[in-house]
Amino acid sequence: MLQPKKTKFRRQQKGRMKGNAQRGHELAFGSFGIKTLENKWITGRQIEAARIAVTRYMQRQGQVWVRIFPDKPITKKPAEVRMGKGKGSPEGFVAPVTPGRILFEIEGVSYDVAKEALRLAAQKLPVTTRFIVRRDYDLTQNA
Repeated sequence: MLQPKKTKFRRQQKGRMKGNAQRGHELAFGSFGIKTLENKWITGRQIEAARIAVTRYMQRQGQVWVRIFPDKPITKKPAEVRMGKGKGSPEGFVAPVTPGRILFEIEGVSYDVAKEALRLAAQKLPVTTRFIVRRDYDLTQNA
């Protein structure tokens, strides 16, 4: 499961996610990718499930980049505990994403394989996504 090796603080405030992605909103490595269309927290387990779905479908061809990392600690209080008595203990880590953020990128496979692989990945994620292609990619060529 994805999580940071070390954090400066064990607990973090929830914060607010407003507006579109200011960084990580353009394809940087691959020819194909999926970008998110809504605000959401994505857990390390969800990212890993999507990554496995992509690599399984591509059958170890091409290359995959995961463009998000869960580095925000999420806390939870135990069941049936009264109000107060401090913040709960850390339960896991999430990656907050805003609209426009690129989640996964793929290179080295054909358009059809990439589209299906990223569709399978999108099913594992709690956000609505859009399949995107690099601007200078030639659809007539086959990888």
